[in-house]
Amino acid sequence: MHRLNIDLKAALGSGLLAGIVFLALEMIMVPVFGGGSPWGPPRMMAAILLGKGVLPPPATFDPAIVMVAMALHLVLSVVYAGIFALVISRLNKGAALALGAAGGLLLYLVNFYGFTTVFPWFVMARTPITIFTHIVFGLVAAWGYLALANRHHHHATPGSANLSEQGV
Repeated sequence: MHRLNIDLKAALGSGLLAGIVFLALEMIMVPVFGGGSPWGPPRMMAAILLGKGVLPPPATFDPAIVMVAMALHLVLSVVYAGIFALVISRLNKGAALALGAAGGLLLYLVNFYGFTTVFPWFVMARTPITIFTHIVFGLVAAWGYLALANRHHHHATPGSANLSEQGV
């Protein structure tokens, strides 16, 4: 039987890192290159849970909407990074980064073409900015996982919770 060989702490950390980088890039690039509000992307994320009534306009700051968006986005980022970790954990760095970028692009396609039947407002975000930020998400998730797993592996102590050491 094939056993999972991933570092859960590294997957968690890489998901949080990739999610934060993604959101920061979206909130910077949308106004700079797309002419929109930095609060548009968080509102689109929050609308998944809160409904389309929170979509712009107005694309202004609302602390409750931003908190819902951050919570949902970071949870999904950790889940996606965990899936990426399962795929890249046994690859060399170059292959892992290439797969991370491809995974980010695949995630974009699923989110902005597959989920548009449920969340039709995603259609308006089919932009080069969103493609780019998804590819960066995948790269950061892969790079972060490799860096954190390597760090944890080199600093592991007896009894640590590294799944690869436990044979899980």
